[in-house]
Amino acid sequence: MNQQPGELTGYNCPICMNRGYTYVVRGDDMVQRQCSCLEVRRSMRRIQKSGLANLLEASSFSAFTTDYPWQKTLKATAQKFISDCENGKWFYVGGQVGAGKTHICTAIVGKLLNEGKSGRYMLWRDECVQLKACNNDDVEYNRLIAPLKSVDVLYIDDLFKTGNGKLPTDADINLAFEILNHRYINKRLVTILSGEHTMDELISIDEAVGSRIYERTKGYCLIVPKKLEYNYRMR
Repeated sequence: MNQQPGELTGYNCPICMNRGYTYVVRGDDMVQRQCSCLEVRRSMRRIQKSGLANLLEASSFSAFTTDYPWQKTLKATAQKFISDCENGKWFYVGGQVGAGKTHICTAIVGKLLNEGKSGRYMLWRDECVQLKACNNDDVEYNRLIAPLKSVDVLYIDDLFKTGNGKLPTDADINLAFEILNHRYINKRLVTILSGEHTMDELISIDEAVGSRIYERTKGYCLIVPKKLEYNYRMR
């Protein structure tokens, strides 16, 4: 019975043959057990809703341009991270806008999703505003923040991005600390970050947040020099 193919789409699962469940024997009975791929499928639906789905299709490692040495280093480091991320490591890429930071981080997320991990995409500026807006509603706040703290793979895009070049507020910093400190304590959780700030700038914004990122991203922190020629959106 476990060899019978199912009709679920979006992820090809060799365990349940895309049924969403497997048959197991319990005592004298044959019962259905949910397959682990259902969490992956839920993750993919969350990615779909987040707006990252189209990027996942286009943002593969093979599609990442490597015209410059720094791009080759970035790609190689990201690929190495995939096999090392379960050792309490995080990934951070900062610097020049339009340089493919989101692309390379999305490629990492895609690979980890295909390995069966659950994932979540957080566009910092948008979700930060949403979370701060319900700060006085504990139920809604916890509903929104809980997945960000506990999901297997969290990708925060544009960390500490603000309007008009303003510094992050205390509320922004407190939110970042709540999410990242939980993930810092739980080493099995994979955290991927991108933004325009250098590591020194992150530590300057808040030492508690910045130092945690610094510690976890050792070996996997890359800063793209801020040069207009590296902005591929301008080409």
